[in-house]
Amino acid sequence: MSTFTLPVATPPSMGRPLPALPFEVDRGRNAMWLVIATEAFLFISLFFSYFYLAQNKGRWQHNEPPKLMLAIIMLVVLFASSVVLHWGEKQVKKGNTAAGRIALIGTLILGIAFFVIQIYEYMDHWHSLTPFTDAYGSIFYAITSFHALHLIVGLLILAYVLVLPHYRPTDESPYLPYTVASMYWHFVDLIWFFIVGILYIGPH
Repeated sequence: MSTFTLPVATPPSMGRPLPALPFEVDRGRNAMWLVIATEAFLFISLFFSYFYLAQNKGRWQHNEPPKLMLAIIMLVVLFASSVVLHWGEKQVKKGNTAAGRIALIGTLILGIAFFVIQIYEYMDHWHSLTPFTDAYGSIFYAITSFHALHLIVGLLILAYVLVLPHYRPTDESPYLPYTVASMYWHFVDLIWFFIVGILYIGPH
């Protein structure tokens, strides 16, 4: 009994090396831009919800506006962290990795300080407003807690970059980890500017 065997096609690359893929340093940055765009639309939706829920409510006139002092202090802390991280990124581009790591440590300390101040601000604000008080309480804590979650993610990313052995792109890792992490951190800082303007300064 005879059998019929289909011919097996031989890959054209067999017997010779595959061509090397292009060295794309910008892949990490492009991916982070997509992440930032996605998260930006999330916060835009939350801000839209804030204004939508405030319709016919006199912009929350029946609620005590949040205190400005701690919000401004947190704004200054985050702005300082972005300045420190930007300086560190410039040092890394110059080849001064040690200074870049010091800047990362400084940014982490400032980020943790922001988080601690926000916890204190929550504890103080909780006496007059909770997420269960009304629609304003729900949206206020939703926006600020989402930002806190992004801050924690940013701290974890910075901590990961801190322990990396090098920041220059290599064949195994053709990315710019310091730059990509800085992009995300600056985005988190920028969102806090909008939060302070809309949720804190606006009601006053």
